[in-house]
Amino acid sequence: MKLPELKIGQFVIKIPIILGAMGVGVTRSGLASAVTSAGGLGVISGVNLGFKESDFYTNRLEANLRALRREIQTAKTNTRNGLIGVNFMVAMNNYKEHVAEAVKEGIDFIISGAGLPTELPGLVKGSKTKIVPIVSSVKAAQIIAKLWDRNHQTAPDAVVIEGIKAGGHLGFSREELIDQTFDARTVITEVKTALKPYEIKYEKTIPVIFAGGVFDGKDIAQMLSYGADGVQMATRFVATEECDAHQNFKNAYIDANDASAKIIISPVGMPGRALNNTFIQKIEAGDKPKIERCVNCLVTCNPKTTPYCISQALVASVEGDLENGLIFAGENVYKVDKIVSVSSLMTELVEEAESILNANSIAAN
Repeated sequence: MKLPELKIGQFVIKIPIILGAMGVGVTRSGLASAVTSAGGLGVISGVNLGFKESDFYTNRLEANLRALRREIQTAKTNTRNGLIGVNFMVAMNNYKEHVAEAVKEGIDFIISGAGLPTELPGLVKGSKTKIVPIVSSVKAAQIIAKLWDRNHQTAPDAVVIEGIKAGGHLGFSREELIDQTFDARTVITEVKTALKPYEIKYEKTIPVIFAGGVFDGKDIAQMLSYGADGVQMATRFVATEECDAHQNFKNAYIDANDASAKIIISPVGMPGRALNNTFIQKIEAGDKPKIERCVNCLVTCNPKTTPYCISQALVASVEGDLENGLIFAGENVYKVDKIVSVSSLMTELVEEAESILNANSIAAN
């Protein structure tokens, strides 16, 4: 059997794979365009996109919005107006301004987590933009669905469930991550059940997409068998020719072993998963890097008490300075062993997943 298409509203994604956004600057128009062109959904990370702009430190908001416009326009041009998404963290400052700018540029999807995007429906009202919250539990899905229904008379267009094996910021406590009691099949089932009343009320299908630890075709087939309508993948796409990060960043993934990724506490106030490099080791030893220039990028960050500037650390890593950079990565980063093109990776993933689904179908009969 062929992999099913992922349908979100009137939009159809041929291959049910969404690119997981990685910031700062890891997933820009280059990688997003390549994933969309290969049949998936390319997603741009909307966090501090203006880090290369000359006025980033003096006029951060305008620099970021200018870069956001350019990245969306470039991705649309490269894909001949193909479907493109952008990911915005709820915890980022000027969240509303970024959403408004993306909608004005005709973005197709806004995917949003690192907080509950309770006001998102009102920010896209009247547009064609589909809105997709990221949750880590059925409770979070229920809260968002209830608030959107009550306050905005709408429901999510799709929901991303991010599990404990993901990279970057995670919606779990440190204890939950260590205990690893999260069960993907159960959460997928519970979230789909919780969304059913809203599907009926608003006469729409709300696809559920699973993220976190999805690395190969076997993982894709497994999540689809659990009831997911698609998957979101990030770590695997770093080691591609089209990834927007520096070659050193990609090499860090290739060089990783099964003990490289560890849980940290981010200045955002949330647990996260990153490579245990020199930067992390210095932080844990109490050697805090000097905050050169605060750009006031996060609502939850206090420059006076934060152990380090996360934007400064993420910009360093994406530009290749791994000694002074924070390198977010998923739990399965150690499986990455070579750099390939996005098109060849997508072909490999589809062939693997379809082979397993076909074998399971034959066995079932």
